[in-house]
Amino acid sequence: MITKNIRLKQIIATSALLLCTLLPTTTHAQNSVDVLIHENGTERKETIDLPVSMTYPLDSLLNDWKAKTYIDLGKDCSTSPDNPLFSDSVYMDRLAKMPTIMEMPYNEIVRKFIDMYTSRLRSQVAFMLSACNFYMPIFEEALDAYNLPLELRYLPIIESALNPSAVSRAGAAGLWQFMISTGKLYGLESNSLVDERRDPIKATWAAARYLKDMYDIYKDWNLVIAAYNCGPGTINKAIRRSGGQTDYWAIYNYLPRETRGYVPAFIAANYVMTYYCKHNICPMETNIPDATDTVQISRNLHFEQIADICGVPLDEIKSLNPQYKRSIIPGESKPQTLRLPVTAISTFIDRQDTIYTHRQAELFKNRRTVSVASTSRSSKSSSTASGDVTYYRIKNGDTLGGIAERYGVSVKRLREWNGLRNNNIRAGKTLKIYK
Repeated sequence: MITKNIRLKQIIATSALLLCTLLPTTTHAQNSVDVLIHENGTERKETIDLPVSMTYPLDSLLNDWKAKTYIDLGKDCSTSPDNPLFSDSVYMDRLAKMPTIMEMPYNEIVRKFIDMYTSRLRSQVAFMLSACNFYMPIFEEALDAYNLPLELRYLPIIESALNPSAVSRAGAAGLWQFMISTGKLYGLESNSLVDERRDPIKATWAAARYLKDMYDIYKDWNLVIAAYNCGPGTINKAIRRSGGQTDYWAIYNYLPRETRGYVPAFIAANYVMTYYCKHNICPMETNIPDATDTVQISRNLHFEQIADICGVPLDEIKSLNPQYKRSIIPGESKPQTLRLPVTAISTFIDRQDTIYTHRQAELFKNRRTVSVASTSRSSKSSSTASGDVTYYRIKNGDTLGGIAERYGVSVKRLREWNGLRNNNIRAGKTLKIYK
């Protein structure tokens, strides 16, 4: 979850390390883990909330149209149920060998999350390894453009389990889980018809800008991704309460429960996405999606109009354009982008006039004007008003009779249509005149 960016005036650089031991009881309703914290010669029990993405069942992830269409569950390479156990030294050595800019330290909390990904969440990892084929090129292009560490491409695994339809209890949405307010700060439109937080491409570029801004504040990547979870305001409070410490592990005790597990889960995600083969996990079989392209839309358009004329399945159009919440592209408010398979782009361009008019009256029922029957004594006659309406602004010197003669209607009709009790009119007012 992302909250509003708050600038720090001063950051003091120090570091510390928090050590812990796992308790035998590891989960509470599958949403938390218990650990023993060893600090300054004391020992205490603590419960850490799991990142929400670690609680998503595999079935919910496979409901996405792209996953259902391009991930073949029948060819999951028979991921073995056996998860080899390794010593702490092996984990430390593997993390140290990963080509990363970000610090990937090891402790028992990190190990706990590695164990969860490689045991209870093995099926989810196999799915996410396949889903990476859809999204990693998008993530890597944006991160590289802003010169950010490419290991951040695994942040959406913690945020959304690579589910583009994910919505948190707090209202964060999309792969990168933007809140509406922060999304708007970074150029993501949100209204009744459009929610660009769900657009994988636009949201990814917004996330890259946000992460860069956070690093300019904290100069420490673990603090940056912690701030991504709980917000910079919460991180600033933790820094103050810790006496100015600016190391994630030093302010650990002052963070919310979920954020305490967030950085270890991120480190574990990078580990498992690198060393999944060592744990007998392999990706589900993935078919490469067809190439797509975009066209600009400057008129209101419904997905069903596109599906009918271009022959693209409605679910595919929705999957390629997740930012449109009601299957309507509001092109008349401002130009919008439509993504389609390359094979359908030429059809759309060649037949766009037909597409725009196809079932238009059925799919767009919003009326531009309405007439309301008068409740006066003359309502019976006024209710017969029909045909095209003209609006006439009264000028100095106009009379009701003169206006009636000019438009070929009676004074009585003019009075009925406009609810006038007599023939008195005033300059500047507007009269309705039906033809």
